[in-house]
Amino acid sequence: MRNKQIILIALAMILALSTGNAFAQKIAYINSQQILANFKEATDAKDRLEKINQEWEAQGRELQRQFQELGEQLESQSLLLSEDRKQEKQQELQNLYMKIQQYQQEKWGQNGEYFKKEAEVMQPVIDKINKAINKVGEEMKFDYIFDSVSANIVYASPSQQDLTEEILKELEKGLETTGK
Repeated sequence: MRNKQIILIALAMILALSTGNAFAQKIAYINSQQILANFKEATDAKDRLEKINQEWEAQGRELQRQFQELGEQLESQSLLLSEDRKQEKQQELQNLYMKIQQYQQEKWGQNGEYFKKEAEVMQPVIDKINKAINKVGEEMKFDYIFDSVSANIVYASPSQQDLTEEILKELEKGLETTGK
């Protein structure tokens, strides 16, 4: 997928350069990381996600503490327990281990709650940023605006315009605010 993006960008740039001055393209770039780092709604959303993640991590640590405590208890009482009771405790320990694994998978696995929550919290912010980019692009009559972070542009001519500050100003003007 990433190679496909690079090829498409390279083709677009070759096409833009090969058409000559008669069809000059107006191109600029932005830095999405800088926008996300400086846009208050984005930082607030990241803070909310971090708080949720910290709560989940605390619950995970509690489960691991219980697992360790149960393991130590089994080890210290091993000689005193009957074989049946020892197997019960081992099964209890195994069940707790499986519960920890399941918890981690549910929260941070491939389709875990964290990724769903991240999409839910960040999508309104991303939509707002995209709206600001489109507005600035149209108003300033740019043909292309590239993201220097995700599009892997490693060089941008000093004559190219960096619209990052304009996008941040547009966002600060208060396009419809997203819910807190």
